[in-house]
Amino acid sequence: MMLLWALPAALLLSLLMTAVLRRYALARSVIDVPNARSSHTVPTPRGGGVAIVLTYLLATVGLMLIGAGDSRTLVALGGGGALIAIIGFMDDHGHIPARWRLVGHFIAAVWMLGWLGGLPPLTLFGWEVDLGWFGGGLAAVYLVWLLNLYNFMDGIDGIASIEAITVCLGAASLYSLAGLASHAVLPMLLAAAVAGFLFWNFPPAKIFMGDAGSGFLGIVLGGLSLRAAWVAPELLWCWLILLGVFIVDATYTLVRRLLRGDKVYEAHRSHAYQFASRKFGRHLPVTLAVAVLNLCWLLPIAFCVARLGLDGAVGVVLAYIPLVLLAVRFRAGEIED
Repeated sequence: MMLLWALPAALLLSLLMTAVLRRYALARSVIDVPNARSSHTVPTPRGGGVAIVLTYLLATVGLMLIGAGDSRTLVALGGGGALIAIIGFMDDHGHIPARWRLVGHFIAAVWMLGWLGGLPPLTLFGWEVDLGWFGGGLAAVYLVWLLNLYNFMDGIDGIASIEAITVCLGAASLYSLAGLASHAVLPMLLAAAVAGFLFWNFPPAKIFMGDAGSGFLGIVLGGLSLRAAWVAPELLWCWLILLGVFIVDATYTLVRRLLRGDKVYEAHRSHAYQFASRKFGRHLPVTLAVAVLNLCWLLPIAFCVARLGLDGAVGVVLAYIPLVLLAVRFRAGEIED
């Protein structure tokens, strides 16, 4: 019953708040001006992702006030996500050296893991594996990589929003089918908050998300995935499958650039989705393709893991093979045109 008003309220609040932020960005000249490394051609306000952050944080506070949801999860997501959003907001309005951003990212990851309880034992190819302290370190790297790759992948209109919405709705549907409907509330609220922003960010975008929003989405999605592992080990694999488009494109591109000796902290346009958007001459086909891949390829495989007994690690491999082939097809990591 709570969702009957919470979801539309979150969507409407995010939509209205994004409109206010757009006016603020235009008034303060917080504008993303196209350059040689941009995927857009028109100067566009940025920082609209703050609407997603504030809407979701208000929703988590509301859940805590009415005693709904697990308080440790809410504190983990709210605290870690808020710190990343603050760092991103400051970077959007000025510049924070990369090393200090990275320190802040790991502090947020440690905060989140401390409240979530670290990384639980995993099932890997039929074997239960408890990584202990090493698993905690691995989980911290995972969170930091996910928040950064989300920033890297937020390069064309609507793609980061569509990814978050489809992944969250996919995860929520898996929770419901597994009889864990109460755990679907947080991803559904995040999807609603992002949907309000997407109204303004859908191609052609009237405002960009900015580092505050993309980093926040990355670490919160990571936190939700780790929380899922404590609910049922196979659900972590489901989240990794659902996030496959972003994980594969960003990771494959990073590895190729590292092997070539590029300065990986510098902006570039060599992700597969960026090559694809230039090939098609528009952002919309690529953004919609991400939604189709998530709903028609990755979600069915995740369902097989969650409900039909498919081994999670096998499911990830199966899901990622076509994504790697797509990354190769669209020249991910190659020298830009």
